[in-house]
Amino acid sequence: MTDKVVVITGGSRGIGRATALAAAARGYRVVVGYATNQAAANEVVAAIEAKNGKAIAVKCDVGSEQDILALFKAADGFGTLGALVNNAGIVGKSGVRVDEMSAERIQQMMAVNVTGSILCAREAVKRMSTKHGGQGGVIVNLSSVAAKLGAPNTYVDYAASKGAIDSFTVGLGYEVAAEGIRVAGIRPGLIDTDIHAAGGEPDRAHRLAHMVPMKRVGTADEIANAIVWLISDEASYVTSAILDVSGGR
Repeated sequence: MTDKVVVITGGSRGIGRATALAAAARGYRVVVGYATNQAAANEVVAAIEAKNGKAIAVKCDVGSEQDILALFKAADGFGTLGALVNNAGIVGKSGVRVDEMSAERIQQMMAVNVTGSILCAREAVKRMSTKHGGQGGVIVNLSSVAAKLGAPNTYVDYAASKGAIDSFTVGLGYEVAAEGIRVAGIRPGLIDTDIHAAGGEPDRAHRLAHMVPMKRVGTADEIANAIVWLISDEASYVTSAILDVSGGR
């Protein structure tokens, strides 16, 4: 058990929500970051508190540096930061080819999925690195199997943003390995969450389930279980590593 704080971006729904509940069950104080849905974030906090856990909800659009700074300031007031889960991310409309994409779409994708994750990690390192007087900690970045597959004719820009997250995970892990910080990534496969609806294909995961060697979609809880293992001491020798949780895809 721990009394350390874990910051989870995009913590109000899907994988983020499942991770918040799983981390709280293991004794973490949870900072639930959310972009717009305050009611959903408050529900996560209430669910954690109902089981005697500790949690707060903090509004944070990771596309905004000021929001990120406010998120970590709130975390500072909640306890000692022990982990960051860079979960917040967006997809654009599915089925759009690169030769049809606008600059605005690509810029927003990178601002949220890449720049936002790097800035959150920057703030976490400032607090956790022994170089800065911290006690160490863990950063888990959410990537996607799309980083390996490229997502042609679906959303290449999203796949590219997750490829950047893979590179960032490896590089940052090497950079802070001697400072008490482990950095790891999770590449989810087809998971039953509402991110597909955001891309205009709410049934996408189930429609493509036949392409998964295990012949089914994954659940948010299955991803959350992998994340909380990575932030635990059970994964104490794991860094600069990326784990596929994808049913073999």
